[in-house]
Amino acid sequence: MGIRVVARIRPRQQNELGKDVIVSTACSNSSEEDPSAQPTLVRIPNPKNEGEDFTFQFSGVYDCAATQQQIFDNEVSPTIKHLFNGFDVTLFAYGSTGTGKTHTMRGGKALAERGVIPRLLSGIYRRARKIVKDSAGETTVEITLSYYEIYNDKVFDLFEAPEKRSTAGLPLRDNGGKTVVVGLTERPCESLKEFERLYDHANINRSTSATKLNAASSRSHAILGIKLAVTTGDEVRTSTASAIDLAGSEDNRRTENGKERMVESASINKSLFTLAKCVEAISQNQARIPYRESKMTRILSLGQNNGLTVMILNLAPVRSYHLDTLSSLNFANRTKRIEVREIENEPVFKTCPRAVPSVTGTTIQRQPLRPLASNVHNVAGHASDPSLKQADKQAKAFSVYSDRARLSNSTARPSRGEPVRRSSPLKRPSDPFTSSASRPPKRRSPNRVLVKAQPAISKEAIENIIERKVTDILAARALDQPSIAPQPEISEEVQRRLETLEQKIEGKDDGREQGLTFLLMAKQHAVRGEDSSALKMYTLAKDYFPENKKLDMKIAKLQERLQQKKQEEGRRKETVSAKAVSKPLGLGPSTAKVRDKQDDGDYQTKAGDGDGYESDGGFHYKSRKPTKTRTVRVTSAELDIVGEQTPRTRQLLDIVNTRDISQIRLLKGVGAKKAEAILEALCGGEEDESEERMVQSLGQLGQLKGVGAKTVENMRIGLQPTFTTIE
Repeated sequence: MGIRVVARIRPRQQNELGKDVIVSTACSNSSEEDPSAQPTLVRIPNPKNEGEDFTFQFSGVYDCAATQQQIFDNEVSPTIKHLFNGFDVTLFAYGSTGTGKTHTMRGGKALAERGVIPRLLSGIYRRARKIVKDSAGETTVEITLSYYEIYNDKVFDLFEAPEKRSTAGLPLRDNGGKTVVVGLTERPCESLKEFERLYDHANINRSTSATKLNAASSRSHAILGIKLAVTTGDEVRTSTASAIDLAGSEDNRRTENGKERMVESASINKSLFTLAKCVEAISQNQARIPYRESKMTRILSLGQNNGLTVMILNLAPVRSYHLDTLSSLNFANRTKRIEVREIENEPVFKTCPRAVPSVTGTTIQRQPLRPLASNVHNVAGHASDPSLKQADKQAKAFSVYSDRARLSNSTARPSRGEPVRRSSPLKRPSDPFTSSASRPPKRRSPNRVLVKAQPAISKEAIENIIERKVTDILAARALDQPSIAPQPEISEEVQRRLETLEQKIEGKDDGREQGLTFLLMAKQHAVRGEDSSALKMYTLAKDYFPENKKLDMKIAKLQERLQQKKQEEGRRKETVSAKAVSKPLGLGPSTAKVRDKQDDGDYQTKAGDGDGYESDGGFHYKSRKPTKTRTVRVTSAELDIVGEQTPRTRQLLDIVNTRDISQIRLLKGVGAKKAEAILEALCGGEEDESEERMVQSLGQLGQLKGVGAKTVENMRIGLQPTFTTIE
């Protein structure tokens, strides 16, 4: 028979809205026609596709309108009769935090709010009174309680005060295929009133704390053990009911736990994860089931306990618990497939213990001593004779006894014709006093104390003895130690190497390391196109590597490259200044839109927001004063005719030729990877080339690796050149 799994959906809380409810119940197809049928299906939408629903079927499903009495009558009450028939029963509540597990198991103080555990004890006491009454007192029922928690994977007795607990907790042991807690307190309980007193007092010792999702969140797994012993004559039948309130799994991002709460949450999630692994291993028929990885799974032992198991799955109906609810449903769906064996506990018969006689060993029962005749040991007369002096005999510190029997003088020896009877040494006569040759009783010697005169030792003698002993021990240790051979002298070369190693270890010889740091920084500057910074770093590294020819070549190349850049920059400035002084050329079909000015004719313009740019490469000037503007539009095709370039094109080529990756990345349509590709194409990929490439036109820029005509057009359009025009 499989584990019976029932689902219970808690009601909405005050801060939860009705539109957020996503979990619903339904009846199976076979019971849809019956209006009084119990729902058995739970439906929840797919978190990745709201139009798709997941459906899970269980033995019973209870919505938010279900009462505590209804759940007890349908699911828990039928297990009480099996408990009295000798079957073990396990009830446990499972679910994420804030779904009502403790309310289901413990309940409230009101009669209608009492949970599964108080109602279970009430049913047990009612059935016990009925059995005793029907049997006219021949059958007796004894109920014993044990209550403990698993907090941070340690077992603590809840019937014991917290200050009396051991920090290591109680150990677990295996006894006849069952896991028992060593040192657990068991309290006899004869009435329901006494149970409520013990249960309420023990719950005060349980670890609870407030989180964002639950004001009284359980921080431990609580297990209540109810041991039932039904005695009928000589027959005793014992069974156990275990009611387990598991702590809920938590997401620390939602609960906002502190440091201590996070440690508790990690322990709870670990034990529940181990429980999920055990269920998965059982469902897949694996050879090894990891029960021992957690104390909770070792005690619960799903699939190994031979009895009835009922799992109450607690669910939250709102969307904020969507993933937690789906995870709990998947776990319960795997759990219901576990097959358990319902085996009745064998009764125990009470009988009187039988005394087993023993011939040898310490269990020999000796007969009481009796006075013997004078012919066996003629010592009584001597002991009573006052004429004998005790000083004539030496005092005995101990007594010596013989196991062989002495023959008295009056005992006659057998004649030659009479056969000698030899008895077995293992055979003992029934009455040892009927034979004169039996073993004599032991006789305690007189109480005499042997006192020897001890020689007096002075304090100086004792000190001399101790000093002599210590000297002997030290001499022996010195002889046992091996002789230390003289060490050879260390040569100057070895000494120099040792000093070099010591300097490296102490951090004094860090010159090469610093030089390598400068080389690495220079390499990074060179990749980014920062030639001046790279030259500075290479120059600093030169002090640490003075004879490195490759480093000298790199420094010379960088200096030559910087010199070429300076010369090119100077020529460019001269060209720009000459064009600024000269009058604009007449460029044929180019158009100009001029607005009359009221002020002087010399003014500065700046690029617009991009609405004046044309796809043919022209540009649009916009005045700083929107009411006094003069717009000039020139096409790139016309500039190509006269051999000149537009300011936007020159600005684009200047940015690319700077080889500054940070400026190239700011161009429109250029990312980090494309900027690195442009820089690599310009640098040639290697540092050993004699000279670098300079882009002279947009056509050359479009031929670079990773750059096309569309990318060049986007980069040029995205620029906003600023310059001065003179009429």
